[in-house]
Amino acid sequence: MSIANGHHHHHRHKKWRLCPFWQSTTAPSSPSSSTHNLHNQPQHQNGGVASKARSAPTVSSVARSILPAPRRLRLDPSSKLYFPYEPGKQARSAVRIKNSSKSHVVFKFQTTAPKSCYMRPPGGVLAPGESVIAIVFKFVEHPENNEKPINQKGKVKFKIMSLKVKKGTDYVPELFDEQRDQVTVERILQVVFLDPGRHNPALEKLKRQLAEADAALEARTKPPADTAPLVVGEGLVIDEWKERREKYLARQQVEAVDSA
Repeated sequence: MSIANGHHHHHRHKKWRLCPFWQSTTAPSSPSSSTHNLHNQPQHQNGGVASKARSAPTVSSVARSILPAPRRLRLDPSSKLYFPYEPGKQARSAVRIKNSSKSHVVFKFQTTAPKSCYMRPPGGVLAPGESVIAIVFKFVEHPENNEKPINQKGKVKFKIMSLKVKKGTDYVPELFDEQRDQVTVERILQVVFLDPGRHNPALEKLKRQLAEADAALEARTKPPADTAPLVVGEGLVIDEWKERREKYLARQQVEAVDSA
C-alpha cells in the first residue's frame, strides 16, 4: 500500500486514515465541556437522580474497558507472517488458528493491503479445540533503491478477529458488524520476509504448514468414495437362489418319475 511521503507524524496519520479498521472510533470528551454540562444541569431531587442513572456507564462496559479482551484463538506463528522473499512472484505464508475456548468461535481476516493480499479461507467457524491452517497469498513487489528487505518487517499487516457464536452458526462477514461490541482483536500479524536460499527454522516450519494445508484442501475437494453395494454380495444371493431352484426342480422330476 503506497503512502504519500511527508513528516513522520503526518505519515502515521495518513496510514491510519487509509486503514479505518485499525483506528479507534471513541473520542475522549472535553473536561471543560463536561464541567459546563454539570453546572448547567437542573438539580431536581428525583429527575436528577434518574438522569444520572441513565447516563452512568454499565458495569459490563466499564469492565470491558479495564480488563483485557479474552483470547479465544491460539495462533502459530503468534505474531508474524513469514514469506519467502521472491520479488515479482506471489508468495505464500501460513498460520495455524486453533480455538482454545469452550465455545464455537468465528474468525475473520483483515489486511492493510487488500489489493495485493488475500487469505484462504478469509474466515470461518471453529468448534472448541478445532484448528485450521489458513494460507495467506501476497505479491512480493520489487524493492526500492535495490534494497533487499531480508529479515526485515514489511509495511503490510494482518488482523485476526474473533467472535463467540452458537453451535450451528454459519460464517458470514456481516456477523462482525452486527455484533461489533463483542468482537475481539486476537492478533495483529506483521509481515516478515525470509531469504529462501538460506536455512531458517521459520522457513522450514512454513513449508511443513503449507504442505499440511495443501493436503487438507485436497482431502476436502476429493470426490467421495463409491458406497454402492458390492456385486459380490449380490452374486452370493443369486447363487443361493439358483441352488435352491435347482434342488426344487430335481425333487419335482423325482416325484414325476415315481408317479409314473
